[in-house]
Amino acid sequence: MTIRKLAIAAAAFAFAAVAYAYPTKTVTVVVPFPPGGSSDMIGRILAQKLGEKLGGTFIVENKPGATGSIGAAYVKNAAPDGHTLLVSSLAVFVVNPHLQKTLPYDPSKDLDLISVAVQAPNVLVVNPSFPANNVAELVEYLKKNPGKVSFASSGAGSSDHLTAELFWQETGTSGLHVPYKGGAPAIQDLIAGHANASFQNINAVLPQIQAGRLKALAITSGKRSPLLPNVPTLAESGVRNAEVYSWQAVAAPKGIPADVKARVHGAIVAALRDPAVAKPMTDLGFEIVANTPEEFARFQQQELARWKKVIETAHIEAN
Repeated sequence: MTIRKLAIAAAAFAFAAVAYAYPTKTVTVVVPFPPGGSSDMIGRILAQKLGEKLGGTFIVENKPGATGSIGAAYVKNAAPDGHTLLVSSLAVFVVNPHLQKTLPYDPSKDLDLISVAVQAPNVLVVNPSFPANNVAELVEYLKKNPGKVSFASSGAGSSDHLTAELFWQETGTSGLHVPYKGGAPAIQDLIAGHANASFQNINAVLPQIQAGRLKALAITSGKRSPLLPNVPTLAESGVRNAEVYSWQAVAAPKGIPADVKARVHGAIVAALRDPAVAKPMTDLGFEIVANTPEEFARFQQQELARWKKVIETAHIEAN
């Protein structure tokens, strides 16, 4: 073997050794929202499991602000070596570009998409005293009281807000959007009777529905949830084109090495399909997605187009 071939072989071996050694330092999993939400929950579960499967230290760092834009910009500017990851809801990937005029990142150009981890439908819930027991009665009430029924949300541009806007568009009705700083205070005010209705993630309101503190009228999934078998879908209730899922996904700074990206993706899929993770997630109402980077990219473009139409039709602006 010539000296040149020996050098090439040595370089290839060294590269493979570096790739195999990943991670070589602590990996920061950035969640661009405060602790306690769905993205934070998924981020912490994945951080623990990735550490177990890849043999390193993975820590969650919450960087909230500007509907996830601050955390996403931080990840964009991090070294693309696999030691900084992003776990976020759809807001960062498909909503912010249509809401924020000076977005400090481009989700299609500045991030390497790895996988949509989980998704969960929203549930249309109302205060138990509200005079509607199904979607038809709610639509009738909205038409008689245009712009007066308050719909609480976790913030402008959130999944629950956009679902309400889509619902109004598809039913020819209107309501009063009341944004809160997070889903928890929105749900609290709904239970207290300070708001009338809301489209909330199933995992956030399932205990309240089961306890009778909220009344569920419909679910936004394509089929009924086994956790709420008596709650019809919006389609069953006569509302078409309103199938909606909130979702959490994983990404990295643009330019992450292909082999590192493949290792991270493989570990994510293995973690999500681990019964110790999948069953608790399913019990909370999450559905495991664990798709490929290519599938994620196609899905992102579909979601970008869908929510652009909803946002522009409703003239929604970031608060």
